[in-house]
Amino acid sequence: MGQRTPYERIYEFANSDIFDRMFREGIDLVEETASYLDGDGRREAKFLERDAALAYASESMRLTTRLMQAASWLLVHRGVREGEISPRDAHDPKYRLGAKSVCTTVREPHAQLPQRLISLLERSHRIYTRVDRIEGTLFDSGEHIIDNPVNAQLMRLKAALSPLD
Repeated sequence: MGQRTPYERIYEFANSDIFDRMFREGIDLVEETASYLDGDGRREAKFLERDAALAYASESMRLTTRLMQAASWLLVHRGVREGEISPRDAHDPKYRLGAKSVCTTVREPHAQLPQRLISLLERSHRIYTRVDRIEGTLFDSGEHIIDNPVNAQLMRLKAALSPLD
């Protein structure tokens, strides 16, 4: 038996128990984060000092970017499972995990950031990293991914919002 193609690996992963657990965890984290940022997080941010408020804005943007990227990837693979998209289509670079330079950056959190935001940041980093590792096993390692063009804009915004050292 020869080596499985990327399309076969994508199909097998999308129909696995590992995918089920990862999908549920990712979607639950998206829902939890949205609830926090729209509720308690918004209230907590109002009481932060200027530097902490800027860090909150920057890190909440990183958090939502990570989760949007991971959730989009997971939804594509759920589409494979449900027959809405072929493994060959899911292999297209436009469905690959993006914004890696923004999403993989981890900084020491500002001392005044709410603990719940810090926890969500850590958990979002873990799910993004897991998705990234799995993507690496599903796709040919020799392929080169072009980063999402929105990444440059996010990096400029991050630099503008980051406190000067």
